[in-house]
Amino acid sequence: MGKEDKTNEKEDKPIEEPKEEKVVTSGTVEINGQEIKYTATTGTLIIRKEDEKKQEEGLKPKATMFYIAYTRDDVDPENRPLTFSFNGGPGSSSVWLHLGLLGPKRVIAEDEGKAVPPPYRLVPNEYSLLDVSDLVFIDPISTGYSRTVKGEKPDQFHDYNKDIESVAEFIRLYTTRATRWTSPKFLIGESYGTTRAAGLSGYLQDRFGFYLNGIMLVSSVLNFQTARFIPGNDLPHLLFLPTFTATAWYHKKLKEEYLSDLRATLRKVEDFVMKDYALALLKGDSLTEKERQRIIRRLSDFTGLSKEYIDRTNLRINIHRFTKELLRTEKKIVGRLDSRFIGIDRDAAGEFNTYDPSYAAIQGPYTATFNDYVRRDLGYENDINYEILANLWMTWKYEKFQNQFLNVAETLRDAMSKNPFLKVFVANGYYDLATPYFATEYTFNHMGLDPSLKDNIRMTYYEAGHMMYMHPPSLKQLKADLTAFINWAK
Repeated sequence: MGKEDKTNEKEDKPIEEPKEEKVVTSGTVEINGQEIKYTATTGTLIIRKEDEKKQEEGLKPKATMFYIAYTRDDVDPENRPLTFSFNGGPGSSSVWLHLGLLGPKRVIAEDEGKAVPPPYRLVPNEYSLLDVSDLVFIDPISTGYSRTVKGEKPDQFHDYNKDIESVAEFIRLYTTRATRWTSPKFLIGESYGTTRAAGLSGYLQDRFGFYLNGIMLVSSVLNFQTARFIPGNDLPHLLFLPTFTATAWYHKKLKEEYLSDLRATLRKVEDFVMKDYALALLKGDSLTEKERQRIIRRLSDFTGLSKEYIDRTNLRINIHRFTKELLRTEKKIVGRLDSRFIGIDRDAAGEFNTYDPSYAAIQGPYTATFNDYVRRDLGYENDINYEILANLWMTWKYEKFQNQFLNVAETLRDAMSKNPFLKVFVANGYYDLATPYFATEYTFNHMGLDPSLKDNIRMTYYEAGHMMYMHPPSLKQLKADLTAFINWAK
């Protein structure tokens, strides 16, 4: 009996209350010839949930979420746009949009977007969005410095719905404390961050009455059926083909007749996909040999791959095989995030890449510069590892979407129907093999959006990859496009 009492006493011992952190600094950045003075707030907010076992004790701390907020000093915050930013993964911190596109500092890159050799450094970001919007960069739980509190299991948040709930709670809490409920409000997400943003558009409205002015989707994936290469799902084979063509175009693996104009060539491929290729895959094994050989020839023309190889794939080219196959004779591989990048693999005989050269090129610069910047410039000190990109995607859960593909395009359609003032901006990179532009077009063309709302969507394109802002000309254009969007939607 005594032993049992001790056990219960140990279980009932209250967990030490975590403390929120906040460090405030100031800075300036020149944008379009104008000096912008801003305040940077770096710290954590506590995410609480009701303790189901002890409801009388109220809200229990579950996690601390790390954030960096930039607010312009010389404007009225009530009418000032406020943008919440996050990246994807799942498992990514917010560092990429922060130091690549939106924040007052950015990672320096060469003209073609290729990373420079170490040591790395940041430069003032003349393309920051801080001139038109305040910015809040959020690290979802288990990324960056965001962690569960002692006694809580991290994987409870590694789920589509739980992730939406925790990020939404952060947004609600920050907006309330900063008294920004009447500000024009925006979300910007990249990659899986676009999945999160679309999910948030519905959850924020329905749960909190939190209506957004706009959502900015950078390299979008809303319907997972468009990206899952599994037997029986032919959709990705169709929708990835134009990006295979763009990649082969960039590396000059196409016939001369297709190399003069990228966009003209892509229009031909898109037409082929929507007519001949889609019909051929739909016919399956009933396709005649004559039809099959014609499709093989066209696929070879549009990918730079041999007819023999395409024949062996049964007319279905897998993205992970393509990145290995395109430059196989040169013993090189191309990137998935940005197929302009070339890497050296272990051997030329394997079926798949052993790494993504486009990610390897950015991992070092962004990691080093953030760890230096957050401590040296922002004055925030934390000795735990800043999780730039954890591999949470490997075990991420979609418990409410068992035996089906996640499709948050429907969530976004519902949010836009309830809030007809909600505007959506979509940025696509022609060399993005992670979230191809043609798959994004397919998704938006199949949303079932009411015709009266279709003009609420703006679609833009850049001659770069998944992180198109790594390419300086695309960064400049993206900044202009985002500025125009915010001014239109606010």
